[in-house]
Amino acid sequence: MGTTQLDTVPEPKYWHLKTVLSEALDSEFAVGEVLPNERELAARFGVARATLRQALEQLELEGRLQRRRGVGTTVAPPRADVAVDPVRHTWPGTPGDDWQPVDAAESDTVPAEVARLLETAPGEPVHIVRRNRVTDGRPVAAELLYVPAAAVPGYDPEAALSAPGRARAVLRALQEHELEGQDRTVELGSARAEDAKQLDRLPGAPVLVVTTRYVSRGRPTAVAVSTYRADTCRLTFGERDAVALLAG
Repeated sequence: MGTTQLDTVPEPKYWHLKTVLSEALDSEFAVGEVLPNERELAARFGVARATLRQALEQLELEGRLQRRRGVGTTVAPPRADVAVDPVRHTWPGTPGDDWQPVDAAESDTVPAEVARLLETAPGEPVHIVRRNRVTDGRPVAAELLYVPAAAVPGYDPEAALSAPGRARAVLRALQEHELEGQDRTVELGSARAEDAKQLDRLPGAPVLVVTTRYVSRGRPTAVAVSTYRADTCRLTFGERDAVALLAG
C-alpha cells in the first residue's frame, strides 16, 4: 500500500481512505492476515489516527475486517449465508432449528421493549431461554427467548438436570401451543458485553438484531431477540420468496 494524497479529495477523508483500504485488502492481504498497527497505517496514508479509525470502523461494519482479542485487526472471511426463519409457522426448538439451548432462568424483570411486545404486566414472571447458533464452526448468533410463565404452566424447572435441559423443557412446553403467526423486525445494533462474549466479539461491535414475536390464542406468547454478527453474517429470509440480503 503506497502513500495516497487525500487533501484534494472532495469526499470525507475517512470515506476515501476506506475505499483505498478496501482495494488493498483485495490485492495485498489474505483472509485472516493481521493488518499493520494504527500508527503504521496512519503514517503510510498521511492521516490522523482518528480518521484512520473511522475508516477501519466502517470496514468492520461492512464485514471486511474483524477485531480479535489479543490478535488485532484481521481481514475477515466472506460472510456466511444464515437463514432466518427457514420454515414458517414453527416454534423455536422444533426439528430443523439450528439453535443450541444453553440455559433457562426465571425473572420478574425484562427489557421494556420486550415487556411491551409480550404485553406483560410489571413484575410478571418470565422464563428467559438462552440459545446459541454456530455455522461452519463459527459462533454467528446469540439469542434470548422470553416466555411468560403463565404461557407454559406445565414447565417444571426441577425436572431438568442440566442447564440445557432447563432450556429444552421450556421449549417443549411452548410447543404445546398452536402457533397462529409471527412478526419480525431487523435493526443494526451494538453488541452488549454478554452477547459479545458469546459471539467472540468486542463489546460495541456491530451486530444485527432480529426480534421475533410469536402469537398463539390471539396474544403474544413468546419474544425472541436474536443477535447476529454483522461482520460474518448475511441474513437470508423466506422459504420460496426472493432472498433478502442484509449487510452485504
